Amino acid sequence: MPELPEVETTLQGLAPVMLDQVIARAVVRERRLRWPVPRNLNGLIRGQRVLNLTRRGKYLLVELERGTLLWHLGMSGSFRIVAADLAAKPHDHVDFILGNAACVRFNDPRRFGSIHYLRGDPLQHPLLARLGPEPLGADFSGEYLWRSARGRRVAIKAFLMNSHVVVGIGNIYANEALFMAGIHPARAAGRIALPRMQRLVDSVRLVLNAAIAKGGTTLRDFSSGTGQPGYFQQALQVYGRVGEACGRCGTRVRLKQLGQRATYYCPGCQR
Repeated sequence: MPELPEVETTLQGLAPVMLDQVIARAVVRERRLRWPVPRNLNGLIRGQRVLNLTRRGKYLLVELERGTLLWHLGMSGSFRIVAADLAAKPHDHVDFILGNAACVRFNDPRRFGSIHYLRGDPLQHPLLARLGPEPLGADFSGEYLWRSARGRRVAIKAFLMNSHVVVGIGNIYANEALFMAGIHPARAAGRIALPRMQRLVDSVRLVLNAAIAKGGTTLRDFSSGTGQPGYFQQALQVYGRVGEACGRCGTRVRLKQLGQRATYYCPGCQR
């Protein structure tokens, strides 16, 4: 499932083409996504100029003159820049045709993504209103994470993936950040001392920034707005490497299920 680096990479690919362009029309071929696409999407957004593109967690926000498009990639979705006259392929569900003749095309084989049109403050929408701080922002600190975890028995990996605690840290990057910080993924969040929480916050930032720099991680479906795959999978230290030797200590990487998610860790490095 696309995580924060993949969404940020998508944003960076779309912004140069979309900013300051007028939406000429929207073409909806399939409304049945995770939530139905608005029936009159074309009428709602046609003629509006794109003022800004931002990200909140794993959501993309396209600010228009009279509203905001809220996009989510779901498990297999992608927004790509293509020529407006390029024939649609299977699972090409929605097109946003721009005044510069470019087309932002949403493809989603599993249809778990979503497209919303919002009026008013988008950050008050139910999908965004209760999200935690951005992991690359100033509000996410070791002190914040330590205080949030007080008294919590939940495993630190699940705690780190809770979007009400901090947004955008999915399974791949939680595994990698915990390895970098030397913290066992099953350790109770409330039993981790402040200095180790600060190390974890630093590790989260390092991992996410490195992934963004490499265009995200492509394991199955993800590609950027320009159609390029991500290359961070070549730098993964533990994720997907069960049975391989840890690059630090040589211990075999192990796999266990935590909260129904595949969890990779080095028993020699992570305590």
